[in-house]
Amino acid sequence: MSYLQGVTDRRPTVAGRVALLIRAGLIAGLVIAGLSYPLTALAGMGVKAGTGALENLPEQLVEVPAAQSTYVYAKDGKTLLTMFYEEYRRQVPLKDMSPHITQAIVASEDTRFYEHHGVDAKGVARAFVANQQAGGVSQGASTLTMQYVRMALRDSARTPKQALEATEQTAGRKLREMRLAIEVEQRLSKQEILQRYLNNAYFGHRAYGIYAASEVFFSKPAKDLSLTEAALLAGLVKAPSAYDPAIRDQDAALQRRNYVIDQMLKMGSITATQAANARKAKIRLKLSTPPNDCVSVPDKHNDWGFFCDYFKSWWREQPAFGRNVLEREENLRRGGYRVVTSIDPKVQAAAMEHVLDKENRDSPFAHGEVVIQPGTGRIVSMAVNRRYSLQQDDNGKHSDRRQHDVRGNYPNTVNPLLGGGNMAGYQAGSTFKIFTLLAALDAGLPLSTSYYAPERFVSKYITAPGPATCGTHWCPKNSSKSMTGNQTMWSGFGKSVNTYFVQLEQRVGADKAVAMAEKLGLKWRTAVDRKLATPEHAAGWGAFTLGVSDATPVEIANVFATVAAEGSYCEPLPVLSIRTPDGKNATYKGKPIAAPRCKRVFSQDVARAATDAARCPTGYGAARGSCGGWGTSEMVFGTLGRPVAGKSGTTDNNKTAWFSGYTPQLAASAFVADPDNPEHRVGNGRSTISKYTVAQTLRDALKDQPDLEFTPPSDKLVHW
Repeated sequence: MSYLQGVTDRRPTVAGRVALLIRAGLIAGLVIAGLSYPLTALAGMGVKAGTGALENLPEQLVEVPAAQSTYVYAKDGKTLLTMFYEEYRRQVPLKDMSPHITQAIVASEDTRFYEHHGVDAKGVARAFVANQQAGGVSQGASTLTMQYVRMALRDSARTPKQALEATEQTAGRKLREMRLAIEVEQRLSKQEILQRYLNNAYFGHRAYGIYAASEVFFSKPAKDLSLTEAALLAGLVKAPSAYDPAIRDQDAALQRRNYVIDQMLKMGSITATQAANARKAKIRLKLSTPPNDCVSVPDKHNDWGFFCDYFKSWWREQPAFGRNVLEREENLRRGGYRVVTSIDPKVQAAAMEHVLDKENRDSPFAHGEVVIQPGTGRIVSMAVNRRYSLQQDDNGKHSDRRQHDVRGNYPNTVNPLLGGGNMAGYQAGSTFKIFTLLAALDAGLPLSTSYYAPERFVSKYITAPGPATCGTHWCPKNSSKSMTGNQTMWSGFGKSVNTYFVQLEQRVGADKAVAMAEKLGLKWRTAVDRKLATPEHAAGWGAFTLGVSDATPVEIANVFATVAAEGSYCEPLPVLSIRTPDGKNATYKGKPIAAPRCKRVFSQDVARAATDAARCPTGYGAARGSCGGWGTSEMVFGTLGRPVAGKSGTTDNNKTAWFSGYTPQLAASAFVADPDNPEHRVGNGRSTISKYTVAQTLRDALKDQPDLEFTPPSDKLVHW
């Protein structure tokens, strides 16, 4: 908030202020009653009463910056993702406006602008006489400065009562405008007032300020407005709805434009030849509709809507932007920020290509992928085979859904399928073995820790009777008999041996695996998960290591990004920079809001050991041990062709299928599932598509980057 405060030695006395107003009235032979309607109500006040009224009026204009649009760009800082605004407006300096528009607005609204000092005595007299003759209101007497004051009072209103008072047709309001206009003229130059007026005025068609008006009506910057275009826009200010050439017959707009041209000629702003030619010109509009919010992401970038939605959810959580969600959303739509997000157009395009070539938009199964940069947490891509759209009339009519009766939210949806908002996520299956692996390594157990892994293992965990219980004990089994035998962390992780990892979990403690997941950013969003994750239940949550909890793709991608960053956990971050309207970095507690927020959650050596085991599933092979002859996802290294680690994950009966992979530069996690019906199985035929999607996306994203090697772990975490 800024205040238009005067210099003490220039501040006029009360008597001086009254004198200025009385002078205006005396020209019409009256005292104060000479003001245009509704100032005729002051006819009986006299000088003394007028002085008393003025003394009760505010001495300073409190100016709240007008709402401005927030612009959101891709990583390159040039590709516009969308905007957020209540009023489409962007402040521009006078030097970036066409001289035609400054001339036209003065000609249209206040031809004596450069002669008066906030209140135009001649205009007051003329309006009073005209209104008396008409027996009502036929003319006003508001100067450009008074109009600007009214805008400022309106924009600073914090209650409906204040907003009404700023625009109500009363003598008191007019007096207040006049007093403040005089003071504003003592504080600001004519050019400053003109600049603020043009940036605040409403031009109709949802365009606030000259920048927005130029873009909306002519799809060009304000500095490029021609004479006829400027005259048309200047004419709209008087009655935007009545003269709007985009929604009404253009005759009224044409007459109003030509009136402005005539006024410009009278003022000497243009020549007679210019005026004659301008009056003959037809109105030629080039309308544009600026995007607003995530559902308005341009069609060519429609798949960015889910990332935009994640960004908006992130914004709502930042205390830097307000005390609560409502304040933060208001700040987003009114604050005029310039946001450069982390989304990389090239990586996003590659991810979308590889997502869609495996699962089209009309499929009931959602296939999505998130890519994150290790060491910063920045989200590089969020791709899914859906359109971010509210138009859902034809959803669910393009695929065979005879297996269940749920109507699908596809291809159009605004559900946060990849993370953010109130999304619970999907069961990630054996992906969760990474938490047990990390917890064991963090506890000092080496990669060579060996257990005999039977086909079925009777665990110590007590559970309710069911298909995976032996009496009262939970007894999971492996997906293949070939997994039976002695396994280490390398081979157990590479082959995804359930009965090995349950034993490892028993050794380190299921509560330690749960705590590791929490340190890596997992949130418990379902009632069951929240209960089981509590201290009194976590130690008995044996099934946790097999991925029975829900997680989002953003969370899982960031887990593997943390391992890739050698134990440095960074909050998922959708932005590169956020600048305020004055070009400064937006900060919170002295730090840039867009800066990575990282902390160490386990040692470098633990991360390196986990990576050595995570090389086994991909076919890349461990540096310090044996993967046991094969891995679950060997096509990943074969497709990517550079150092890679990761883990696949499927749930019981193949209800979901995941793969998460990483290099030192990027981490990605892909999934396939039916968000509308978790019981709808993806089946064996879709069990590998996430693996290929991750491998192909990383291959394309890293095409021009060097092949970086992983650092092997120390002997301490390799052998006893």
